[in-house]
Amino acid sequence: MGSIKFDENNAPYIHLGKDACIRLEGDEYTDAKSKEKAARELRETPEVVDEAFRVLRARLQEEKSLYVPIENDAFLVKFLRPCKYYPDSAFALIQRYYRFRQKHPEICDDLFPGTVKHVYEEGLVFFQPLRDQNGSRILVLEVGKKWKPSKVPLNDLFRAIQVALEAGMTEPRTQLNGAIVILDMDGLSLSQIVQFSPRFAAIAVDWVQECTAMRLKAIHIVNNSYLFNMLFTIFKPFLSNKLKKRITFHNRNWASLTAQVDPGCLRPRYGGTLETPECEGRLIGELLTHYQKDYEIANSYGYTKKM
Repeated sequence: MGSIKFDENNAPYIHLGKDACIRLEGDEYTDAKSKEKAARELRETPEVVDEAFRVLRARLQEEKSLYVPIENDAFLVKFLRPCKYYPDSAFALIQRYYRFRQKHPEICDDLFPGTVKHVYEEGLVFFQPLRDQNGSRILVLEVGKKWKPSKVPLNDLFRAIQVALEAGMTEPRTQLNGAIVILDMDGLSLSQIVQFSPRFAAIAVDWVQECTAMRLKAIHIVNNSYLFNMLFTIFKPFLSNKLKKRITFHNRNWASLTAQVDPGCLRPRYGGTLETPECEGRLIGELLTHYQKDYEIANSYGYTKKM
């Protein structure tokens, strides 16, 4: 079922046997293929990058009520890459991101791995050990029969998803290649559906569409039933056309899923051929907890109380 180990740089990773592992990839890409893709898709050339940093820093210096590490390149590039190095767009994203956090303290305050470990222990949120054929991170959410609202309230589930995606947002390769989400609704029940309200749906969709510094490439919904249609009607009015086009409903048609996601990156239960052991949910929590101090620093940024 895997275990936490440490590499030669003392960085933690989840060992799943053979060459399979789950780790946070903080190193910048240096290979020619990635650099070419970054230049083509993100306009990532030395001249564009330098100008984007200059303009974004100037915009942030003018935003007196916002405390962020203006001189930290890694922080700025986290927002510049998903905005294709358009500094005004990155500045607007930073504003939306921190205003969302200020507006919704119940789901954004103390957003540390340690506060949501119980969610990961239930096996509801985890990464696949391999990226897809396009280099995208694969995040799997099992929120059907595994999810017991009495143990994991809806807000805690949402917080754990934020913590997981925050990790991906810091990875250069994920900044370049984005992420895909597999939403497994197997065993969804009415008792779970009633946890959702239009207000929560509006907040969650606003976060995904407007506030997340992530290139969300696709959402694949599997094991969905007629009950899921009831749940989807709560979210549908808030979805943009752009996001709607990135959502695919597969139910149990694994040929449909593997036509879009390399089967070598998927486990057999999703029609794939990935034979590495399943990762225990608690290990995801443990892995992220090793980065607790990084999350604490990140959570110290934001708007001052008075705006």
